[in-house]
Amino acid sequence: MARKKKTEDGGRKIAGAENVIGLHGEVKEQPIVDTLEQNFMPYAMSVIVSRAIPEIDGFKPSHRKLLYMMYKMGLLNGSRTKSANIVGSTMKLNPHGDAAIYDTMVRLSKGYGALLTPFVDSKGNFGKVYSRDMAYAASRYTEAKLSSVCGELFRDIDKDTVDFADSYDGGMKEPTLLPTTFPNVLVSANLGIAVGMASNLCGFNLKEVCEAAISYMRDPECDLLSIMPAPDFSTGGEILYDRQEMEKIYTTGRGSFHVRAKWRYDKDSNIIEIYEIPYTTTSEAIIDKVAELVKLGKLKEIADMRDETDLGGLKLAIDLKRGTDPDKLMQKLFRMTPLQDPFSCNFNILIAGVPKVLGVGQILEEWVAWRSESIRRRVHFELTKKQERLHLLQGLGKILLDIDRAIAIIRGTELDAEVVPNLMIGFGIDEPQAEYVAEIKLRNINKEYILRQIRDTEELEKEIADLQDILQKRSRIHTIIRQELEKVIKQFGEPRRSSILYKDELEEEPVEEEVPDTPVSVFISRHGYLKKITPLSLRASSEQKFKEDDGLKTSFETTNRSEILVFTDKCQAYKMRLSEFEETRASALGTYLPTKLQMEDGESVLLVTEPKDYRGSVLFFFENGKCARVPMSAYMTKSNRRKLTGAYSDKSPIVNILCFTGERDVVVYSTEDRALLLNTAKLTEKATRNSQGVQVMTLRQKFKLCKAQFLEDTAIANKSRYSARNLPAAGALLKAEDSGEIQMSMEEV
Repeated sequence: MARKKKTEDGGRKIAGAENVIGLHGEVKEQPIVDTLEQNFMPYAMSVIVSRAIPEIDGFKPSHRKLLYMMYKMGLLNGSRTKSANIVGSTMKLNPHGDAAIYDTMVRLSKGYGALLTPFVDSKGNFGKVYSRDMAYAASRYTEAKLSSVCGELFRDIDKDTVDFADSYDGGMKEPTLLPTTFPNVLVSANLGIAVGMASNLCGFNLKEVCEAAISYMRDPECDLLSIMPAPDFSTGGEILYDRQEMEKIYTTGRGSFHVRAKWRYDKDSNIIEIYEIPYTTTSEAIIDKVAELVKLGKLKEIADMRDETDLGGLKLAIDLKRGTDPDKLMQKLFRMTPLQDPFSCNFNILIAGVPKVLGVGQILEEWVAWRSESIRRRVHFELTKKQERLHLLQGLGKILLDIDRAIAIIRGTELDAEVVPNLMIGFGIDEPQAEYVAEIKLRNINKEYILRQIRDTEELEKEIADLQDILQKRSRIHTIIRQELEKVIKQFGEPRRSSILYKDELEEEPVEEEVPDTPVSVFISRHGYLKKITPLSLRASSEQKFKEDDGLKTSFETTNRSEILVFTDKCQAYKMRLSEFEETRASALGTYLPTKLQMEDGESVLLVTEPKDYRGSVLFFFENGKCARVPMSAYMTKSNRRKLTGAYSDKSPIVNILCFTGERDVVVYSTEDRALLLNTAKLTEKATRNSQGVQVMTLRQKFKLCKAQFLEDTAIANKSRYSARNLPAAGALLKAEDSGEIQMSMEEV
């Protein structure tokens, strides 16, 4: 039973009820639930269905009304007209005011740049999507027409491909959807906030979407990520690619990914230029944030930042202070400013009036089904027209049998209204056929004219049979869709604007405090233990301690901020800064590299080197007698990647790795007790890290290459004996005086 409470006049009122005015002016109480049901719910549904959420054609009602009115104004093939004319005409379909209509047109325009495939060919100042303060001109100053791609939006719209409905005042008809020949719902970025739900669709590249739709029709289980790997934005930028997260978005329609700005560094002027920014931010927001951080003292490396955007496009210039590392500064800016910004996906679309959150595959499925129905309706329309034409020609053919009789019937009929009935009775034809005959001009009632007209009967019958076959076979409808998509690709396909940075290239540097750049000595043991020892500690105790079966492999002096490059026996390389290792003493075992670098089970260290400025080369010697020379720069990455797979070839077991700068003499040994002396100048650098290399030593059966060392590390005295003019070569048998004691360990420079 409802709880009651007193009103101001002393009466009783039901809790959760409100007063409403009745038909005759009386005040009545109405439960709040009824108020919500009768007033709020219709409003909420109106916002969801008729305003904020896009439909399968990729448009909201406001977009569709504007484009259709421009189409009716002849702006597809005609010249531009004032935007004010377009806005005024669109108000016949959209009663929400001229400002809202013009805002819609600006967003669809080429000048504004919000869409990868703009639908409005604009002239004048339409502002820019990447600027918050660059306002567009008033509608009386700008001009517009439909862009050529809109021909694909309205193709065959007059052939019953889509439904039409009355406008808000019943003054004209408007399409409920546009018969787009490509999946525009995935091409055009769209953001809508309704009541209780929202939609946020990112744009995809038109060419990739069409190719994905074609592949999906052939195989619904196809890998869409291999065809359209990521979204594409009109503002460009770089998408930080996480395949697992992207698969989630493609499957569920929800998820997020990050987009970062593109930049370049001018060394001469010491300026960073940012020329593409994330779609979700503006140049003013970036400048404001950077200025705030500079004021707080968190970006001491920046001397000045300014907006140099001009007719050439966006450009934000950052003046750096002397000695600033541009790569490190950009990493800080990506972390602290909107230069790296997330994009949250919510693929909420109206399907037959019902909002649904769909993945990319489901959207393509719905679009193909909807487009198939549009083509089926178009074919049925054409079939009906041809059948009607054939029917009329068949009636005309019957007249051909006795033209004089037809003329006599017409001349002998006294009343105009009886001409058609008399022709129907005289020739056994129906009313439409009789009307068609009766409308023929007197001069055309001759055998030649009638024969010429009915000559197309046979061709019409073939066309009708073909159209009926299309209606019965889904495969033929899919073929038509594919042909239309291929045509769109050919005419309107463009390269991607947003590039992709894959996950293994995205492991950014951790936020670092200022690390002191002090000198240190590094010692590596044969089992893979690393010691970082300061000069003071080394002077106090220089005697190195190792495990019982371990010993020193290599050592070098460097600084605390330096990087080390670690090659392993699993064709992988690891990078790490020495500042991430704890300082230790000579008497300690040190840090176990496989654990510190999180290596795979059974993976062992082959070589630890300091790449310094990544100049010089790396030589990889394999058991099959081949050697690959790879530039050290191949292991340099823009971001601080911890692990590099495919560091060298896995086609043959690795024997030795040598790092050097400048050309050096190297001695290669085989298990046949042969040695070969070669100069590294004879080896050409390979572009890829996992190159198999070139044959340097010819080996007889059952023998293999077993060692490689720099000449100065060997006991060879007679260099000419082991030198070879051309490679590959077998080398010469080792003499006792040249054999010495060859070290078995990996060498490092």
